[in-house]
Amino acid sequence: MSFVVGLTGGIGSGKSAVTRCFADLGVPQVDTDVIAHALTAAGGTAMPAICAAFGDAVVQADGALDRAAMRRIVFADRGARARLESILHPRIRSESSARVAALGEVPYLLLVVPLLVESGGWRSRVDRVLVVDCAEETQIARVIARSALSADEVRAIIAAQASRARRLAAADDVLHNDGDLAEIAPRVATLHRRYLELAGAKLAAER
Repeated sequence: MSFVVGLTGGIGSGKSAVTRCFADLGVPQVDTDVIAHALTAAGGTAMPAICAAFGDAVVQADGALDRAAMRRIVFADRGARARLESILHPRIRSESSARVAALGEVPYLLLVVPLLVESGGWRSRVDRVLVVDCAEETQIARVIARSALSADEVRAIIAAQASRARRLAAADDVLHNDGDLAEIAPRVATLHRRYLELAGAKLAAER
């Protein structure tokens, strides 16, 4: 089995920029956010169960999930969040496992899981956890800049995720990302070399 690096971080931490840097180095990746979007797109396999659980109010005219409506519901009701997760998480795990297997033998791969720390079972599926970290105010500024969310809405999302301290406690590696996103490429290159070494050591131990 390939060496798997689980990449995670809070909203606005810069996970996407980091994953692009790894992709530029040729590192294959499986992104659970991409899978979640596919599951909840028009015709997505999770949509019938979501519609049955929450009704047509969370479905757009084209049949895709109305994310804003769903976000309002789950932030107001923990039970609703649990119901949504019970629908999505097993499907995401199954699809991500299939995509990892489809990659075959590669030196190492990234499994990008925004809620890796919140979903404890993910830890057993990765060899190493990389956390992309930055200050909360940086997170808020980045999310506001790219979306129509208010500062209070972003803070609510951050509060619903694992705390920064909890995420850092789960990390094997931390990529601090408070500065310009252009600064992260050399840091990713250093991590890349380290992961190739660790992957090689794992492969040698298994032979």
